[in-house]
Amino acid sequence: MACFAEDRGIYLVLMEGDPVAFHRGLNPPGEGRRLDPDSEKCKAHAKKLAASHEQLLEGTLEAGSYTKLYSFKHIVNGFAVHTTPSQVRKIEQAAGVRLVEKDRGARLMSTYSPQFLGLPEGLWAQEGGERSAGEGIVIGETPGKFSGACEEGPMFPAGACNGKIVSARFFSSGAEAAATLNASVDFLSPFDAVGHGSHVASIAAGNYGVPVVVNGFFYGRASGMAPRAGIAVYKAAYPSLTTLTDVVAAIDQAASDGVDILTLSVGPDEPPEDTLTFLGVFDIFMLSARKAGVFVVQAAGNRGPDPYSVVSYSPWVVGVAACSTDRTYAGVLILGNGQKVGGVGLSAPSFGNGLFQYRLVLAKDAVKENGTFPKTPPYTEECQFPEALDPAKALASIVICTFSDGFYNGTSSVTAIIETARALGFMGFVLVANPRYGDFIAEPIPFSMPGIMIPRTSDTKILSQYYEEHTCRDKRGSVTEYNGRAAIAEGRIASYSGGAATVSRFSSRGPDFIDLKRNPTDVLKPDILAPGHQIWAAWSPMSALDPILSGNNFALLSGTSMAAPHIAGVAALIKQRNPLWTPSMIASAVATTAIRYGNNGEKIMAEGSDIYSLYPSTPFDFGAGLVNPSRAVDPGLVFPSGYEDYISFLCSLPKTDPETIRKATGGSCSHPYGYPSELNIPSVTISALAGFRSVRRSMKNVAAKTETYLGAVLPPVGVEISIKPMWFTVAPEGNQELEIRLNVTQKLDDFSFGEIVLTGSLDHIVRIPLSVWPVSES
Repeated sequence: MACFAEDRGIYLVLMEGDPVAFHRGLNPPGEGRRLDPDSEKCKAHAKKLAASHEQLLEGTLEAGSYTKLYSFKHIVNGFAVHTTPSQVRKIEQAAGVRLVEKDRGARLMSTYSPQFLGLPEGLWAQEGGERSAGEGIVIGETPGKFSGACEEGPMFPAGACNGKIVSARFFSSGAEAAATLNASVDFLSPFDAVGHGSHVASIAAGNYGVPVVVNGFFYGRASGMAPRAGIAVYKAAYPSLTTLTDVVAAIDQAASDGVDILTLSVGPDEPPEDTLTFLGVFDIFMLSARKAGVFVVQAAGNRGPDPYSVVSYSPWVVGVAACSTDRTYAGVLILGNGQKVGGVGLSAPSFGNGLFQYRLVLAKDAVKENGTFPKTPPYTEECQFPEALDPAKALASIVICTFSDGFYNGTSSVTAIIETARALGFMGFVLVANPRYGDFIAEPIPFSMPGIMIPRTSDTKILSQYYEEHTCRDKRGSVTEYNGRAAIAEGRIASYSGGAATVSRFSSRGPDFIDLKRNPTDVLKPDILAPGHQIWAAWSPMSALDPILSGNNFALLSGTSMAAPHIAGVAALIKQRNPLWTPSMIASAVATTAIRYGNNGEKIMAEGSDIYSLYPSTPFDFGAGLVNPSRAVDPGLVFPSGYEDYISFLCSLPKTDPETIRKATGGSCSHPYGYPSELNIPSVTISALAGFRSVRRSMKNVAAKTETYLGAVLPPVGVEISIKPMWFTVAPEGNQELEIRLNVTQKLDDFSFGEIVLTGSLDHIVRIPLSVWPVSES
């Protein structure tokens, strides 16, 4: 009989019993009211919870078979343990255990934005100028009492915190248990070796007007969305890996410290396997943070443009999609005959600023004839290895490198091209598309030497034709004369179109779904759209995962990771103006005031599956629309919802039961909704409408004056919509019910979209997106 040692894994365990934040007798009355975690009563309860976790493990598992990594005590009662599957089965049967979930890992969802959103002349001016915007608000990157700490360690000495970074902590127990960390980059301190955390934090709350200088070139000035807000750093991601355990430990600590806003540009990249999307441990932690009064922002994911690709599922979290701004950086290759070929690359011009032209050499034609290296594309076409090229042909030339097998499978890099170019003395390089592979996606990267990427095969054809016409070959095809000439133009100057935003190709799309089979559900995701394509922000010069950005203090990046902190910064501005608003009120204000058209009246478009293709966008691409900060601080009406409303929503979901909800959340299904679509959020999404349904929404007037609203409806195809009342008058702090009646007039094979618009007499405009799948007329 063979015996096999079990592999250990990390498991997250939720327990019965209230955590500190929600324990009766400790917390002030009212949801979201902050308590003092340093009070004697709070510390005593936290100690009691940790002791109960130790007692359960010691009484249930074999000695030496486990390592407890964390005790969660503030917003969730539970712990993380490193152990084997057989030991976990014992934990699942132990008294007091509600839920066990295996750690499935997490990943990162990887300046001009304030001007694009209209902040300098708008909201910043209203808040006393950019130097006061966001003052008194603490944003947790991962006014109540804030009690953080500045944890020191490698590369992060005592005193590294300052007036901007008000607290810095790190969480590594999960990462250390899951793998052997690399001490040269996986620093056990708050120090950011990658750059991602610095980028995200500075977008949300970076200082005003910081000069952006890369490779000695001044690109302009960058500002965070809320320049005066404080940043609390909670590092839970490492270059070698990221565990969900470290991320949720950071969330628990951030809520305990008293952050107002939590930005999550990291999280699971796949839905949970054994439960509903809303009931995974990660989403339960975010629900608990929301209950504690924290506004939670989450990147929607980078798996677009496929439908059902969002990784932000829950209505208590604001999931953010990414779009472009109207800024572009255009590169140009000037050929000897005067033709100009467009491309991409943040590059200085070749020597002479385009006036001097240089020999044009195709890498294939410069390969050493008798070399001992492999005759594979990385050597012969992609300029990855300097030993493969003839130095005499490459020196002082502009060398054409071709996108081939290595770039296609991810083993080749532009960094290697630059290293080859420096070793052999290129005057510049060109990376061109390969007809065999089609167009490729090129993002502008600051090159440390003249270079340009030409990602379209149609443009490559122009260059290839010119090159062959001006290159002489012998009977064997070897080049005898290089007569082609070219120069690389200045590529670091931005241009601005003034057009509408475009939803980025990578940005994950809705509809939202309830399970691993991606069955749609009655929640609109993503929630909102914000700039996330080609965003300048702070960077770590170490740049452990991106060598091409090494040594830089700033980077131009794209991702929903870059979009999420824009919303966090806007939320800080809203919170500064309206300190008593709850997270749901802030989320509502952001959504109902969003826009769907650009300054020139063009509708927001979305990038499709085919490279460079566009299609008219829908709420499943942009949520409520592009965030409009100046309107969001004064929305007129808001749609409040609280923790008990979210429990009622969960209890109304199909394929679940009260006991499942109780085990996941600790909540009771005493007041379930008839349908999930009854949750009071500023959108209506119905994934299977059969016949007639009536949905109600409750609104609160947060304006200073009485206002009269008139309703208008743009119904989805196949659905008849009516609202009652069509007009109403509501006093300050007054509430108004709105009944929305939906009736199927035509069965469809997919969702269709519309909206309700409430126009106020004092110029407030409230938009409610409608996303409905009419499945039958009765």
